[in-house]
Amino acid sequence: MLPALLGAAFAAVATACPVHAAPQEAQNVPSITVGVWGAAPAFPTGPAVVASTIRQTVRLSLGGEGVSIRLSNEMGQAPLVIEAAHVALPGAQKGSIDPASDHALTFGGRKGIVIPAGGVAISDVAPVPTSAGQDVVISFYVSRSTGPVATHPLGLATTYVSRGPDASAASTLPNATTTQARLFLSGVSVVRHGGQAVIALGDSITDGLRSPVDANQRWPDDLSQRLIRAGMAVSVVNAGISGNRVQHDLPLAESGPSAVSRFDRDVLSVPGVRTVIIMESINDIGHPGAQGLAEQAVSTEDLIAGLQQLVLRAHQHGLRVIGATLTPFAGTIFPGYYAQAGEAKRQAVNQWIRAGRAFDGVVDMDAALRDPAHPDHMLPAYDSGDHLHPNAEGYRHMADAVPLSLLQAP
Repeated sequence: MLPALLGAAFAAVATACPVHAAPQEAQNVPSITVGVWGAAPAFPTGPAVVASTIRQTVRLSLGGEGVSIRLSNEMGQAPLVIEAAHVALPGAQKGSIDPASDHALTFGGRKGIVIPAGGVAISDVAPVPTSAGQDVVISFYVSRSTGPVATHPLGLATTYVSRGPDASAASTLPNATTTQARLFLSGVSVVRHGGQAVIALGDSITDGLRSPVDANQRWPDDLSQRLIRAGMAVSVVNAGISGNRVQHDLPLAESGPSAVSRFDRDVLSVPGVRTVIIMESINDIGHPGAQGLAEQAVSTEDLIAGLQQLVLRAHQHGLRVIGATLTPFAGTIFPGYYAQAGEAKRQAVNQWIRAGRAFDGVVDMDAALRDPAHPDHMLPAYDSGDHLHPNAEGYRHMADAVPLSLLQAP
């Protein structure tokens, strides 16, 4: 479905309460940069973007005094030429901005930048005050052909693409096509007094598959709302990629590099990160049977070794690491994905996670979602219908299972 959406989108192309430090507190706490939103790039897919304005709305999990963005060409195969970029508040209509709120973004004081294949660009900080839970709109103009587009396919948000002259400051984009993928925009940060980021590293369950589009109802979104209501200066950055695995890249463009290979990019490089929640391995168990990848079958020991590597790397950088148990998947509709041997691996990995010998804390997502009468199945009230991914209520229940005390790292 996602490649089809991208093809259609590019056919024409060829509130929550604000959390602020008190004045005296702000004077005593240094100003820092904190990541507040993310979309991890997957492999290149879809046709090139040519002379187009791209507009995307993101919800900030923490507010601040200024905003900067991260544009990624890490998976690209040609230079990405950005002629202009803007940040604004949403307008009254979908895909529009409030022109009075618009700020031009710069890169080293210049309005544009050329990002080489494999590279990234971080904008200068724009003096845009924001609040936790607030939506902002990022627009930028790509002037030259990019080659295959490196996207975050399961964006679950409407991205607007308008071919023609630069319209990044326009209230409404002319003749825009849409896709649900995230294009080039991989991160948003704020400058603020104090605060820290939590990274949710995972697969399609973290990426929010089966949750509503433009609703921000993935479990990391729901967790962010809990933190906002609690008045905690902690952001949540979603680093889930649908189909992702710990040990192996998946030979599907939308599934991205393995967690082991992308850990530095998607976790360690996020400004202000203090904690990472790791919920990966179910695809390492299920995909070999579902995708005909018998040579990539992994043992329980392999799964644990991969997770241990992630924990070790996080600890070397002073991060707190929270392990999340793997959720039930018996009866899943995906042929070849479930097997009794795979269920035995899931149970063994969960037992190891619960033992807590590697992690600094544990979130029992399995216990949160399983059917007490059939523990290898998801409770029907939380099941999206494919018996692998939760529905919106299931995602909310996952977020509720996270003790907030685990996320206030020193």
